[in-house]
Amino acid sequence: MSYDEKFMHEAINLSIENIDKGGGPFGAVIVKDGKVVATGANGVTLNNDPTAHAEVTAIRNACQKLNTFDLSGCEIYSSCEPCPMCLSAIYWARIDILYYGNTKQDAADIGFDDSFIYEELDLKPDERRLISRHVLGKEAIKAFQKWEEKSDKIEY
Repeated sequence: MSYDEKFMHEAINLSIENIDKGGGPFGAVIVKDGKVVATGANGVTLNNDPTAHAEVTAIRNACQKLNTFDLSGCEIYSSCEPCPMCLSAIYWARIDILYYGNTKQDAADIGFDDSFIYEELDLKPDERRLISRHVLGKEAIKAFQKWEEKSDKIEY
């Protein structure tokens, strides 16, 4: 796997075209073996879905096309350095390499500032802005116990 400028150009073009479609200025392309597997553009406002970021959308599309949740062997080209949610999704999808254009500071400069999320993650749950309460832990743990005992589970 190696960087290929044409895929970054495609991600950037998606981000530009998406603005005219009413979406946010973000695009992503997932590549495997030198071929585009899937693309995604930001659809937060178009779909009324705060998780419809370009990278997450591209990951969903790639997983559907390849019929797997494991995108090992893939690269992702993103028009912008991913937000914490997208970066987490990239890790969970096991994508090998991330290439990005704009930085998170570039995004912050136009109103897409994710720094507060990084700051919140460093805090204990009861210190975060989001009110979080640990409840029914003894009931909830039953699902984890059942999962742990399951002999034919597909680990991920």
